[in-house]
Amino acid sequence: MIAETNVQLDNLIFPLFLTEGVNFKNEVTSMPGIYRYSQDTLLKELENCLQLGLNKICLFPAIADEKKDPIASESYNPEGLYTSTIKQIKSTFPEIILMTDVAMDPYSSDGHDGLVRGGEIVNDETLHILGKMALAQARAGADIIGPSDMMDGRVGYIRELLDDEGFSNVSIMSYTAKYASAFYGPFRDALDSAPKNGDKKTYQMNPANKKEAILEAELDFQEGADFLMVKPALAYLDVIKLLSDNFEIPIAAYQVSGEYAMTKAAAQNGWLDGEEIMLETLLSIRRAGASAILTYFAKEFAQWVNKDK
Repeated sequence: MIAETNVQLDNLIFPLFLTEGVNFKNEVTSMPGIYRYSQDTLLKELENCLQLGLNKICLFPAIADEKKDPIASESYNPEGLYTSTIKQIKSTFPEIILMTDVAMDPYSSDGHDGLVRGGEIVNDETLHILGKMALAQARAGADIIGPSDMMDGRVGYIRELLDDEGFSNVSIMSYTAKYASAFYGPFRDALDSAPKNGDKKTYQMNPANKKEAILEAELDFQEGADFLMVKPALAYLDVIKLLSDNFEIPIAAYQVSGEYAMTKAAAQNGWLDGEEIMLETLLSIRRAGASAILTYFAKEFAQWVNKDK
């Protein structure tokens, strides 16, 4: 009765990993309980999620090395693994709200979110590739486009392309304040998407900076973003609150792979109560001001909600 904040299943988005193959389901070693799925096993997992009342997912692809190239051409292949799976999901489960990922790194032979020229990331040329990717995903049936690349100007560029093609109802959840964090390691293991050379500090944000988040948020807001996201979540609760206090559109947060992995590791060792930590951390992210939370705990939370029914 007196609780000021609560977490509902409707607040959560479940990140899922897609890979090549048939009848394939392989646990990510550094993320207990999280798997890479082939298209057929992914559909079975989605059916399980829907039975629990979990209907919001974000899909990430693990692409075979032989399909990667410097311009990430597989990312906008209308018959590729990712786009064909989006079509299959939406035709099989139209009630699912499907968020996609827009960045070059899963498809790039360089492993970076942007186009690499002479050892540097080329911002403006990258936008053309990201635009093709976003359009391919929208055509396949995506509900929410998630530009995670952190290139300047990409939200406005994608918004204009989507509107011109008649996809004005497709939302953009911008990775607005995506920090160059040490918490991403297990995710890169899951997708084999770590940079081949250098790091991502020239385009992801410095963890020391908070005012920069306001600047990035203002740009994304003016360019037409429907959500502003902070990533990671727990080490940046102050940034979530800052954006929540200053913008009227919904704020999202990504409780990333490292946050999940360290909770699971401590729970497996008997050092912490994993379920209680899950509930407390999700509550803290909501309390800071996030309306939507991408979290690998989403299915586990759904099971917790349903356990007494």
